[in-house]
Amino acid sequence: MLSDRIEGKWIDTFADVFRLCKVQSGETVAILSESQSRAINVQLAELALQRIGARPFHIIIPTPAQDAPVAVRSTGSSHAIQGLEPVMAALLAVRFVADCTVEGIMHAPETPRLLKAGVRAMYISNEHPEVLERLKTDPALFPKVQKGRELILATKRMRVRSKAGTDLNIVLEGARVGGNFGASFNAGQLSSWPGGICSCFPPEHSVNGVLVLDTGDVNLTFKRYLENPVRLTIEDDFVIDIDGKGLDAELMKSYFAAWGDRNAYGVSHVGWGMNPRARWDALVMYDKGEINGTELRAFAGNFLYSTGANPSANRYTLGHFDLPIRNCTIELDGSTVIAEGRLQGDLA
Repeated sequence: MLSDRIEGKWIDTFADVFRLCKVQSGETVAILSESQSRAINVQLAELALQRIGARPFHIIIPTPAQDAPVAVRSTGSSHAIQGLEPVMAALLAVRFVADCTVEGIMHAPETPRLLKAGVRAMYISNEHPEVLERLKTDPALFPKVQKGRELILATKRMRVRSKAGTDLNIVLEGARVGGNFGASFNAGQLSSWPGGICSCFPPEHSVNGVLVLDTGDVNLTFKRYLENPVRLTIEDDFVIDIDGKGLDAELMKSYFAAWGDRNAYGVSHVGWGMNPRARWDALVMYDKGEINGTELRAFAGNFLYSTGANPSANRYTLGHFDLPIRNCTIELDGSTVIAEGRLQGDLA
């Protein structure tokens, strides 16, 4: 059990990451949080910003009432701002936002407006600071993430295969492409910490095939390693069949169905992890309440398949699965960028 005690080393870690975000001495910074945010991260953000001479202020919003039919976890689609114009006015008045909301504002409805105005936003993932310390943003990763982003932008077709049985074909023309550097250093940029992910939101009518979650792969919404394989059949973007023996398949079926929303079955984003410091086996080291699981989205060489909201396809839902899958081979227009879970070429 980790202690929620302020440590000087964690203030240093937060300060180093904010410096990578080009926060300057004298700069006014908004710290956005909600009543259910991890308090120690909010405090560390304040102390670190003060250490580098910035002028932070807090925006704290009561966590919205729960109106979903099941627990909502790891969506990246926070409703914390709740459309409050005074909050938006305060956020638009600064150039940098330290996002300490529970889920992060990555897919929040207000975020495009902030980014269009040139605001840099950095989501400090809802992890215990020990995780953040271990995965402090490394600028050596920036050119590799940028290269991965450029590869996706130039790609028409992605194919993903594995010995476990995965065989997916994904159209990337017209996709909304992102790259999580682990720092937000350009105007209108949003990243999260831990970082190191290349991903995109495919357009409508773009994903078909079979996705097999093998033993040891991860269902991050449940913060659970699979003990038995689960086979998902995907047609025209949507999971149409879930096949597998044991509890893992039953849990997925139950959570999908609980939403009563077809969009929950649709593809959200696809991509791969780039971070060599992130570990696939990290979940076994922590109690569930101590982590958000961002590390497992980012571990180097995973294929990340997610279901739920997809702005490129005009689909919106809070139902969401993040599924980092090991040992896949990913080809972009026939060129292999990941071979059986290992980054290739300039990405390695």
